[in-house]
Amino acid sequence: MQQWQEVISVRTQGQGLYEMTAEVARFVRAAGVQTGLLTLYCRHTSASLTIQENADPDVVRDLSEFFARLVREDEPWYRHRSEGPDDMPAHIRSALTDVSLNIPVMNGALVLGTWQGVFLFEHRRAPHTRQVVAHLLGE
Repeated sequence: MQQWQEVISVRTQGQGLYEMTAEVARFVRAAGVQTGLLTLYCRHTSASLTIQENADPDVVRDLSEFFARLVREDEPWYRHRSEGPDDMPAHIRSALTDVSLNIPVMNGALVLGTWQGVFLFEHRRAPHTRQVVAHLLGE
């Protein structure tokens, strides 16, 4: 077994889902692994990761709208407001989703379903550059 690591940077333009499947697949191909397990880890507390449909853009729009309704920005009971009104809701949204994903690698490729893609879910309104650590274990 061998291991590979890389930090994948994702530039966001504010809240929403940003597909990063191509960057992740490139990392796996460059490693030359035929069989293994890929772990992705988001190094932020106000962004997260998800595997979601990547064929119909309405899916990511609806997910963004759902989370905006589920975790509102104007709750009077929020104490943490030092970085703006979208900061505490971003932490809650991140806690409700995943900061790490595990994806099998088979025959040199990610084992994703037909309509599945890997997304960084930005929970803040301002643009950010997010870092996702990719760790691949395999042979």
